[in-house]
Amino acid sequence: MRGMVLMGVILHMAFSLANAASSFADVKSHWRSSEAILLDRNGQPIHELRIDDKVRRLQWISLDDVSPALKQTIVQSEDHRFSTHNGVDWSAIVAALWNKVKGSGRRGGSTITMQLAALLDPDLSPKKGTRSVLQKWKQIRAASDLENTWSKAEILEAYLNMVSFRGEIQGIDAGAKLLFGKAPSGLNGDESLILAALIPSPNAQALSIARRACLFGKLPVPNCDSLRQLTLHALERPPTSASSIALAPHMARQLLNAANRTVASTLDVGLQAFAQNALQAQLISLSSERVGDGAVLVMDNATGDVLAYVGNGGNTSSARYVDGVRALRQAGSTLKPFLYELAIENRLLTAASILDDSPVNLVTPAGLYVPQNYDREFKGAVSLRTALASSLNIPAVRTLILTGIDAFHSRLKSLSYTSLTESAGFYGYSLALGSAEVSLIEQVNAYRTLANGGKWSAPRFRMQDSSDKPKKIMQPEAAFIVADILADRSARSVTFGLDNALATTYWSAVKTGTSKDMRDNWCIGFSARYTVGVWIGNFDGEPMRNVSGVTGAAPIWREVMDYVHRHDLPPALVRPANVTAQYVTFAGNVEPPRSEWFSNGTGMHTVIPNEFVHSAPHIIYPGNGAIIALDPDIPPDRQMVFFRAKPDTEKLKWKLDNQIAINGSNAKWIPRSGAYRLHLLNGQGQVVDQVEFQVR
Repeated sequence: MRGMVLMGVILHMAFSLANAASSFADVKSHWRSSEAILLDRNGQPIHELRIDDKVRRLQWISLDDVSPALKQTIVQSEDHRFSTHNGVDWSAIVAALWNKVKGSGRRGGSTITMQLAALLDPDLSPKKGTRSVLQKWKQIRAASDLENTWSKAEILEAYLNMVSFRGEIQGIDAGAKLLFGKAPSGLNGDESLILAALIPSPNAQALSIARRACLFGKLPVPNCDSLRQLTLHALERPPTSASSIALAPHMARQLLNAANRTVASTLDVGLQAFAQNALQAQLISLSSERVGDGAVLVMDNATGDVLAYVGNGGNTSSARYVDGVRALRQAGSTLKPFLYELAIENRLLTAASILDDSPVNLVTPAGLYVPQNYDREFKGAVSLRTALASSLNIPAVRTLILTGIDAFHSRLKSLSYTSLTESAGFYGYSLALGSAEVSLIEQVNAYRTLANGGKWSAPRFRMQDSSDKPKKIMQPEAAFIVADILADRSARSVTFGLDNALATTYWSAVKTGTSKDMRDNWCIGFSARYTVGVWIGNFDGEPMRNVSGVTGAAPIWREVMDYVHRHDLPPALVRPANVTAQYVTFAGNVEPPRSEWFSNGTGMHTVIPNEFVHSAPHIIYPGNGAIIALDPDIPPDRQMVFFRAKPDTEKLKWKLDNQIAINGSNAKWIPRSGAYRLHLLNGQGQVVDQVEFQVR
């Protein structure tokens, strides 16, 4: 006995000079949640994201925000003399030792203060399930130090925030929210009993926890049955979501990490929620048309701030972790504005220039390229304004021939379409119709460049980042004219009609696009202040059914545009000084007379299409070098090839392999396998054009 007393004195002297316990304020200030938080531009939480995969902690909870039932239950089950002892309950320690000797012990002798001391100092944690005598003595000394420097309320508050409840769940905030889906202040008596029962053995089987909870509560059998069911429900299902708000998962994953636990983003929480709801509602309404996914992006034109970033439809998405804002999809017709802007900038065309919307066949290394319009119809002679606003395909291809594929490819690269990783030749003429794969964020920022008069700057995602100095990519005159065309609902009506989601009650410019087989659907447009982009489709590439840009993405675009302008209507874009209006007429009444915008030095009073100017007749179809394939499933006499020529201003004849075949500028011929030379003859029998083609 004297030896034990002497050993105690020696140990007391050895550790009496140990460092004092950390202050409560230090412990609280160093607490780190396993969740990082993304704030919106006004400091409002917009998303919580877990960044620590070893433990699940949420926020530090004040003792005043813990339900009285839980505090009472924890103290009663873990340390019922907590309010009277000085950190060590010697009676409980002696009782625990005696029970251990008898083999009937249910609870240990560690007080709440002693347990907290072990939570604060990993060296006091038991090794292989038990503490050594030296560890136990250190724990007692640490508990005494805590009691001398901390209040009872601080000790209990820290304990509740640091104790583990089950698996990776640590702290009362995580315990309450993950197991019961409620805040600590809302825990009732039964839930408090379950949490208290978890502390001695957090990972025990659910039935064992239920028995312990019933024992703690001294409940009669009927009440215990109810508590058992609650325990099984809480512990045998996946934890509920810990995030109090989860509106921007894709932005959060880009901006949050262990080094950046709280980030003020440029997002607006109200707009983010509205855009997300608008997308989800439209996807639900289109689900019968095989539409499962979508994305929405909103940017401030002046600053480049990303105000809304909805990467997919959330729970309704086919792949909720895929970021539709950055995913690459075929652009469809959405690249046409930049093609026409380039042609206007280089003074190859004006908004009043007449383009030929008739069949064209282009021989490429990969074969014959025969573009078609969306509605499979041809409008004949149309102005550039009509061709762009109504998204006609063939005039766009003819314009690409004028500008050159390399020049257009270079312009798109300068607009930071970094997804164009292949050479211009790889895309070929189909680049005019959006065969390239691009992302929504590239699209929106490029259209924002149009809104800003041709000045480009990078998007901004964090409030702390400075905005880039804009750099001039396009001529402001050409950018303005193209923007004006995209805002012209009358010119748009040729294809889309007047009554559709694109027709806002305020000035806005907009373009839709649909990729091959209706796999991608775009609507991108801007006002003087905001640019909004929408993509819908399916992440797995499955085609949609009967969904165009106007019926699919445009309704979402319109809702979001109306929302951002709900308080004030935007003005029209400011006209650059070098742009003037001029009244023009069109020969042959190709289009009604109108006032048109021109860059200085390019204006005209009368527009005369080529067909009204003397030009030699020429073959439109077939193209030189064309290969025409016979369909073996169709009877030979039912297969036809139509020879087409322009202009039809005189009597023309066709000579196929030195035989006069057919009269007229448009003629049909039953094809036969072989190689052919086709001549076009004028009224005097002179050859004015010729092509060679094959039938296989």
